[in-house]
Amino acid sequence: MSDLKKIVIDDMEVEVDGAMTLIQACEVAGVEVPRFCYHERLSIAGNCRMCLVEVVGGPPKPAASCAMQVRDLRPGPEGQPPVVKTKSPMVKKAREGVMEFMLINHPLDCPICDQGGECDLQDQAVAYGLSGSRFKEQKRAVDDLDLGPLVSTTMTRCISCTRCVRFTSEIAGINQMGQTGRGEDAEITSYLNQTLDSNLQGNIIDLCPVGALTSKPYAFTARPWELAKTETIDVMDALGSNIRVDTKGREVKRILPRNHDGVNEEWISDKTRFIWDGLRRQRLDTPYIRENGKLRKASWGEALTAAASAMKDKKVAGLIGDLANVEMAYSLKTLIEGLGGKVECRVDNARLPTDNRSGYVGNASIEDIDNAKFIQLIGTNPRVEAPVLNARIRKAWLKGAEVGLVGEAADLTYEYAHVGNDRAALDSLLGKDYGAVKDAPSVVIVGMGALREADGLAVLAAAMKLAEDTGSKLMVLHTAAGRVGALDVGAVTEGGIEAATHDAEVIFNMGADEIDIDAGPTVIYMGSHGDRGAMRADIILPGAAYTEEGGLFVNTEGRPQLAQRAAFPVGEAKENWAILRALSAELGQTLPWDSLAGLRQAMVGAVPHLAQIDQVVENEWQPLTTGTLGKASFRYVIGDFYLTNPIARASEVMAELSANARARQAEKIAAE
Repeated sequence: MSDLKKIVIDDMEVEVDGAMTLIQACEVAGVEVPRFCYHERLSIAGNCRMCLVEVVGGPPKPAASCAMQVRDLRPGPEGQPPVVKTKSPMVKKAREGVMEFMLINHPLDCPICDQGGECDLQDQAVAYGLSGSRFKEQKRAVDDLDLGPLVSTTMTRCISCTRCVRFTSEIAGINQMGQTGRGEDAEITSYLNQTLDSNLQGNIIDLCPVGALTSKPYAFTARPWELAKTETIDVMDALGSNIRVDTKGREVKRILPRNHDGVNEEWISDKTRFIWDGLRRQRLDTPYIRENGKLRKASWGEALTAAASAMKDKKVAGLIGDLANVEMAYSLKTLIEGLGGKVECRVDNARLPTDNRSGYVGNASIEDIDNAKFIQLIGTNPRVEAPVLNARIRKAWLKGAEVGLVGEAADLTYEYAHVGNDRAALDSLLGKDYGAVKDAPSVVIVGMGALREADGLAVLAAAMKLAEDTGSKLMVLHTAAGRVGALDVGAVTEGGIEAATHDAEVIFNMGADEIDIDAGPTVIYMGSHGDRGAMRADIILPGAAYTEEGGLFVNTEGRPQLAQRAAFPVGEAKENWAILRALSAELGQTLPWDSLAGLRQAMVGAVPHLAQIDQVVENEWQPLTTGTLGKASFRYVIGDFYLTNPIARASEVMAELSANARARQAEKIAAE
């Protein structure tokens, strides 16, 4: 039953849900209410008092609009809608008093504070600050916390809004931050001075409304007004988080999240946020040719001629790496197949069907997790494979969802029923009568760890059968950002990587750095970093990183999203599609486009659903029936969260985080 209530806010009548708080009702009416502690994705604390409003006919004092519901307001004497004022003299005086309290102990170090220019306290002080303060006492000082290598703390600036405490305990699922003391002695601290053990901790930097928590790697490198801001897509996992890349000159200075309720809400993982120092280290900035066992620098003309002569009249195979956008995959497929060769994007041996989109994407959207009553995980550890998705599962769990896991037991930040860790455990779930469960929304999530063994297709068939038995939707949780898009354009070979590279004389390796290529074939490597792929290469063609070219990425739910170029490739490196176009001309197999727009037109012509930007594409349900389950246990696909790709392995910050994680996991030995 609808619980709509009429309310008058600053002489505007609006009709809102009675369960809304006054601050939410004000947002519906388009009235801005200042706040420090309130955040729409966190629980209500009601402790900063900046959002005070006047309720006409209520108590003779201002009310905290974040903590009062619309249904609690009394109507007027003749049944008129309740009246709320946000700009009355009472409200103005109250907010000025609150701001005066906020600034009693706040240090005047805006010129050296990294939050300067983006600080909520600065903005509100302009509107509600007084020219002086009545307090003449000494300001208090608080010791800074050591939260690890990511979050820099200056706790004297803290206004005790507790957003960081609520985020870490509610969303990230760790209990290492809290508040101790009362009054003047109240301070935010960490339990036993621990550093934060979460791969979502960087989000507290965005949440902090003052300069108490700032980014340690970004500290003192730029001011916000110096930065060019580009809205793009993340490639550190297959979730397709919406991000903003800030650049100063030609360098990426920081990466921030963008709000997208259907994908990442407003959170990103620490790898996404702090990877940017890896974008300028160990870069390939000029072509190389191997002579007498050693790589030497070469010109573009020389390298393209050498690559073309190596590929002509030879058996060629193309490998597509995890970070490749759809344009790169489509270009390479068109070029290699034009030469009679084969291409493959499943470089981790994932057994994914090639012609059944419901088999390699599923039919669930990320938002389906929000309302799910049952969530079954198969061979996946989402806390490591997709931390932001894991936070969403935790949110559903907090709302009452039951979670089951088939796979190795791990700390997922929420409770789950551990069914077992082998194929027999999965088999035990099949064929049951799930009566009541069928009526409730539920999701089955199958990870890459479940699909990499020889019986991967049988595991996928079992997951699809379980989805049918329970009336669930299926999600295939990928770990590679470029995988779904490459599968969509058909950059695959029946039989997988072994069939594609069998007897190949030349292997064109496009950023596939997670595999070893045996001695024998000539290897042409196109990529951005000097990683494992470049070490094995005979010819190196330096390409752009993901922030340096526009491209299409299809995320794990099958949603095409457009990434924009934020910077330019380093040195002599070029955009990847342009390298393939130039190479095709050298080979005499010129690709039929000479611009990115022309390439996209051809690509959408071949695969029409790629034009549905930012929409979850509907997939026809085609259950698999192949294969027999083996006896192996499920193994997770990611060993070290912080070192999963060449950009991460080039990052000093990621190396430090990886070392810290290993030290934390090492067995603690008691003193004798």
